[in-house]
Amino acid sequence: MAWIVARTVAQVLDATVQRLGERPALQARVGDRWEPIAWKTYRARAREVARALMAFGVQPGEGVAILGFNAPEWVFADVGAILASAIPAGIYTTSSPEQVAYITHHCDARIAFADTAVAAKKFVAAKAEMPKLERVVQWSGTVVDDPMVLSWKDFLAKAETVAESALDERIASQKVDDPCTLIYTSGTTGNPKGVMLSHRNVTWTAEAALGMLSLTPDEEGVSYLPLSHVAEQMLTIHVPMFNGHRVTIAESMEKLPEALKLARPTYFLGVPRVWEKMQAKMVAAGQAGSPMRKRIAAWARKVGLRGGYALERGKRPPLTYALANRLVYTKVRQALGFDRLRFAVTGAAPISKDTLEFFLSLGIPIYELYGMSECSGPATISTPAAFRIGKVGTTIPGTEVKIAEDGEILVKGQHVFVGYLKDPKGTAETLVDGWLHTGDVGEFDADGFLKITDRKKELLITAGGENVAPQLIEGAMKAIPVIAQVVAIGDRRKFLAALLTLDPERVLVDAAAIGSPAKTTAEAATCVIFRAHVEKQVEDVNTRLARVQAVKKFHILPDELTVDGGELTPTLKLRRKIILAKYAEQIEAMYDESES
Repeated sequence: MAWIVARTVAQVLDATVQRLGERPALQARVGDRWEPIAWKTYRARAREVARALMAFGVQPGEGVAILGFNAPEWVFADVGAILASAIPAGIYTTSSPEQVAYITHHCDARIAFADTAVAAKKFVAAKAEMPKLERVVQWSGTVVDDPMVLSWKDFLAKAETVAESALDERIASQKVDDPCTLIYTSGTTGNPKGVMLSHRNVTWTAEAALGMLSLTPDEEGVSYLPLSHVAEQMLTIHVPMFNGHRVTIAESMEKLPEALKLARPTYFLGVPRVWEKMQAKMVAAGQAGSPMRKRIAAWARKVGLRGGYALERGKRPPLTYALANRLVYTKVRQALGFDRLRFAVTGAAPISKDTLEFFLSLGIPIYELYGMSECSGPATISTPAAFRIGKVGTTIPGTEVKIAEDGEILVKGQHVFVGYLKDPKGTAETLVDGWLHTGDVGEFDADGFLKITDRKKELLITAGGENVAPQLIEGAMKAIPVIAQVVAIGDRRKFLAALLTLDPERVLVDAAAIGSPAKTTAEAATCVIFRAHVEKQVEDVNTRLARVQAVKKFHILPDELTVDGGELTPTLKLRRKIILAKYAEQIEAMYDESES
C-alpha cells in the first residue's frame, strides 16, 4: 500500500478530531449508566495526561507503565504518554508484583498507572526493585495510603503547570520512526521482551487494516481483551483513531455479554478460548430444547455449513439458506448481540476446525488472522471476500510474507517492529536483513492463503525421529465436544500422549447421555464410564491422523489450565514447559507402563 503516508499518532488524532470531533469515540459505564466520550474530549483528556506527565518530569523515550482492566483512563494514559513522547507499556492484570516490577524497571518508568488499590499495591510492594519509579496514579477506588500513590484527579491537576504550547513543541519534534509504544510479550518462557513499535508501525498498520476491511466511521467495536496485548490496542486505540468510530468498553469478561447487546458491534475479535466458551454454552442450551427445536437447529446447521463453504468459494448458498437464516441464524445473532456483526475475527492462538465450523453453520463465519506483536499485530488477514476455513488469510498489501527453507514464516514491511528494548542480541536474531523471523512454521496454498502448522521450537521429535506438530494433534482432539484443552506430549518418546481438560457445561450434557454419575469435571476425570466415553472419541480422531500422530495414551486433568495456575499466558497460550513440569507425575504414569 504505497499510497499510505507515514504519520505520527498525534497527527492521526488531530485529523480525526478535526473531521469527526463531535462524534463518540468511546462509550463506558459510569455508575448505572453508559456515557459517550466524543473525539474532541478524548483528545483533550489525552493531552491533559501528557501535560501532567511532563509536569512530573517524564522525558521523551521514558517508559510509562499501565496496569489495569480496560477503561477510558487506560486509553488516555496510553495516548497521553505517546503525545508526551514517552513510551507506554501495558502490564497484564494477572501479573505478580515481581512481574510488574520487572516491566516497570525495564522500561525506565518514572510514572505508573493502576486502576485499583489491588493493582497499585503491586507497585508499592515491589518499589525497592524499581528505583526510578516516583509515582503511581490510581484511577478508581479508594486510593492506597502510601506517599507514592496519588489519585487520578490530583495527577491531572499538575497539568495546569505545563502550557499547551510546551506539549505542542514536544509533539512537533516527534518522528514517524520514533518508538511510540511497548508491547511486552506474555513470556511463554523466561522474562517478557519489550517489543518497540514506532509511530509508523501502528499508524500504517491501522490504515492498511481499514483498507483491507473497508471499515467506515459507522463501525462499532467492543473492548474487553487485555489492552496490554497488541491486538486489543490496535482495535481499541489505533484503528478507531484512524477511522473515527466508537468503541464500547466492557468492564470485565463477565460484563462482555451486556456490552455486546448494548453496542451491537459490527466487528468482534475473540481469542479461540472465547469462541470455544460461547460454543459450549450454545451447545448446552441447545440440548435443553424441545425435540422439534433440536430438529430445526440440526437442519439449519447442516444447511449453514453447506452455505458457509459455498460462500467461502464465492458461490451462492443453497436456496434453503435464506429460510434457515430467518428461522435460526438471525435469532442466534440477536441473542449474542451480533445482529449487526460483519467481521467475526480470531487470532493469537490456534483455533479448532470444529469451532470454526460450528459458527459457520450458524451463519457466523469467523475470519482468522495471523500476526504477532513484532509486526504490530497482523501479517495476514481473512476478509468476507477472501477466506478459507483453517487458513489465516492472505498477505496484507504492501507487505511481504515468505516461507524459509526450513518452513519458518518470514515477514517484511512497514509494520515490522523497531527492535526489542535493551536487547540487541534478541533483535539481531529475530530481525535479519529486514525480515522478521516469526518462529512459526507454515505454508501457502495455491490461492495465497497461509496455513500455520506449528511453532518452530515446539515441534515434537519422537524417539523414532519423526517430527510432529503438537498444534495439529491438539486441534484435532479439541474437535471432541467435551474436551476443552489439549496438551500433546511426545518429545523423545516412543509414542504420543496427551493431557486433556473437560468443558464443565458439556460434561453435564454428556454424562446424562451416557449414564455417568459425574456432575463436575473432577468427577468425570475419575469416572470409568466417562473415561470410556472420551477414549472412544479419541480413538475415532486417531483414525483420521497419521499413525505417528495418533494419541495412544491420555490423562484427564480435574480442572482447566488457567492463567492464575501458571499454565497459560495472559493471552491464553500454553506454557508448555510449566505444564510439563507441573504434571510430570501424570505424564510419566502414561509412559511407565508402556516403556518399562
